[in-house]
Amino acid sequence: MSTANEAFGLDGKPALVVGGGSGIGRATVQLLAAAGARVAVADVDLDRAREVAAEVDGLAFAGDVTDPVQATAIVDDAHAALGGLQAVANIVGLASWGDLLSMDDATWDHDLRINLLHHLYVGRAAARHMRDEGGGALALVTSISGIYGAPNHAAYGAAKAGAMSLARTMANEWAPFGIRVNCVAPDVIGTPRVLSGFAERGITDVNAIVADEVPLARWGRPEEIAGPLVFLLSELAGFMTGQTLVVDGGSMARFPHTGPKPFDAPE
Repeated sequence: MSTANEAFGLDGKPALVVGGGSGIGRATVQLLAAAGARVAVADVDLDRAREVAAEVDGLAFAGDVTDPVQATAIVDDAHAALGGLQAVANIVGLASWGDLLSMDDATWDHDLRINLLHHLYVGRAAARHMRDEGGGALALVTSISGIYGAPNHAAYGAAKAGAMSLARTMANEWAPFGIRVNCVAPDVIGTPRVLSGFAERGITDVNAIVADEVPLARWGRPEEIAGPLVFLLSELAGFMTGQTLVVDGGSMARFPHTGPKPFDAPE
């Protein structure tokens, strides 16, 4: 009978987590290591990358993946240090808030770089190595904001929609090389950065914000996104490519209109 690690097929495989210094990235690093992968942690903050890497006896790299030169260097350096690269999780992302009529072009460009373009830079660099070494898997973090409208964060939503489209194209073009590309689209996730931002505004019960909108009545936890990411990188998802797993606490399954429901009618 096979063990869980054998089922995942990640034991000993070289893996890179981009944006691995905190939140979803940190949880993904820990889960990949628990599945037996040899993990490199990349983050814009080297100290954060080193801290997480030390937890799993991994390697640490730093750079800004919104810059194509730095993104390529991170992938190439991780590949050289690990002696290969078979799995890449890319978690970098950040939303800017504001309505379309007031959002300036600089903000729009920034959101495209930090939510879309780096997926091209990292993915392309990784695919060149995987193409020459028999294949691999990439898992991208997108958002349900890219599936439906994104009021007051339109640039983020457009970029995430673009990332899912890009992943489908990558999946088609790179399938002949044995490379799979998939996405995870979360709803609200209680990462340290997000929770800290709300705490600064005096909001500590973040679950109350979405209690009436998310069927599970709470925010997701970083490890609940790490699980689907690691699944998509594993051999358990060996026949999946070009797909987006929605992990949203049931948000997109909920009846969209407010007001009385049939079960609220008086007897």
